Amino acid sequence: MATDFYERLGVSRGASQEEIKRAYRKLARQYHPDANSGDPDAAERFKEIGHAYAVLSDPDKRRNYDTFGDERGAGAGAGFGDFGDFGNISDLFSQFFGGAGGPQSRTGRARGSDVLAEVTLTLEEAALGIEKDVEVTTLTTCLDCEGSGARPGTSPVTCEDCGGAGEIRTVRRTMLGNMVTSHTCPTCRGAGERILDPCKNCRGTGRVPITDTLTVQIPAGVDDGAQLRVSGRGESGSRGGVSGDLYVAIRIAEHPVFKRAGEDLGCEVTVPMTIAALGGEIEVPMLIEDAENLDIKPGTQSGEVVKLKGRGMPHLRSGRRGELVVLLRVETPRKLTPEQAEALAQFADMRGESAGSRSFFDRVKEAFK
Repeated sequence: MATDFYERLGVSRGASQEEIKRAYRKLARQYHPDANSGDPDAAERFKEIGHAYAVLSDPDKRRNYDTFGDERGAGAGAGFGDFGDFGNISDLFSQFFGGAGGPQSRTGRARGSDVLAEVTLTLEEAALGIEKDVEVTTLTTCLDCEGSGARPGTSPVTCEDCGGAGEIRTVRRTMLGNMVTSHTCPTCRGAGERILDPCKNCRGTGRVPITDTLTVQIPAGVDDGAQLRVSGRGESGSRGGVSGDLYVAIRIAEHPVFKRAGEDLGCEVTVPMTIAALGGEIEVPMLIEDAENLDIKPGTQSGEVVKLKGRGMPHLRSGRRGELVVLLRVETPRKLTPEQAEALAQFADMRGESAGSRSFFDRVKEAFK
């Protein structure tokens, strides 16, 4: 899609509000996710069209957009520039004075709520990175009333109690002068306007529930408990307000072999007693590669640790992989044939490992009679 809002809606810069509304309605129906379940780009197009309409359908936002030529002034009050994290001077007043003069209190355009979803990954998926489909139920702009909440063909009316301000102000005299206090208008609940004939589809809310499946790219190295933010994919804002964000919480299933500690992995490997004594090779499992052979030094003891560099989890940003920490467990055989027992007894006698009046070798032989 083109980045220019007029091009997104397919209208000229001199288009009237009615022309902009007709263009939006046509495109919104064309690219609505419900009507384009097979098109992976439809949801993003629908979002871009809605954003363009939210700016161009508001006279103040459109005037600022035309002045600056981009989105810098699309949400700012006329004559005011950018104020860093506060966005504009109206937001600055909203932060410090409880919404007095803020854009929501004047227009009722509240930001949509954020939405939380959860996905469960295997440890292998977390190591490699993967695309996951996430099913999300959110509130989206009603197509019938275009988010106004009023029955098609009608419009909300200015609240007579607050005059469209969304708040009631009272003035009282004090020793220090006049004190102005304000509270949300109880009639319109801060919207600044009332809906006399509500839309039947959304029942006057301007939004309807929708269940959508989004494909989320999970980066390699993500850890359990992490949250990924997908900007603008939460609930649609009320009456043209900006959409909230989607947060995807990551859960990683327990692995039968490996334990994770940051970028490092750990596992236990059994070493036969003879290999531990004489030395040799054993097979060590790997998370995302084929198993590798590990050299065991003669005289290896149970509980010794071997670290294999570059065989752990990837770092989320650098991609460098941690270590695989292998804990060696020397296995003592539980069952021996008579021949194996005799050979072992002879070995014990050679080492002088005997007890009582009889040698260990004699006691082993009696055990297998």
